[in-house]
Amino acid sequence: MSFRGAAHRRHPVRTHYIERGSPFTYMKRFFSSVLLALAAALPLSSHAAALDAPLTCNESGHQFIADLAQQQLIDPKPMRVESNSINAFSPAQGADLTAFGFHVFAVVGYEKDDPMFRVGDGEPVARSAYGVVVFGGESKVQTALAEAGSTAIVHRVAPLVTAIFCKRS
Repeated sequence: MSFRGAAHRRHPVRTHYIERGSPFTYMKRFFSSVLLALAAALPLSSHAAALDAPLTCNESGHQFIADLAQQQLIDPKPMRVESNSINAFSPAQGADLTAFGFHVFAVVGYEKDDPMFRVGDGEPVARSAYGVVVFGGESKVQTALAEAGSTAIVHRVAPLVTAIFCKRS
């Protein structure tokens, strides 16, 4: 006689009860279904936004950054200020920002004499400037912007890291 057979004969009611759909099994399935539904809904609760329209360079640095901060898509406090006064902002926790199909990992901006921005120790890059830094090669980003009709400046930051930038003098 096998071990499984002996155990089955000692506790036939318990084994039969659990295998045939006990209330515990149904509760387990119910809670598993609820957890699965919640897990599926989590990505929907994140803030997704495509930044293509403002990156056609038709607004100010203040308007671009203020709109994103008001929508809680970026942290309103800059994580870094460059010497040319460009303020770099992090996407907010759970924000999924894209620009022309590329994932955005930083948002940048500056507006002269605007208290929203901190000033660097060098010459400001422009009176007003804004943009994003994306994961993507320079040529692919340039092609995507040209197809969209954007006049933004494309600048290679590092391999597969590219800045999309709008500025007003």
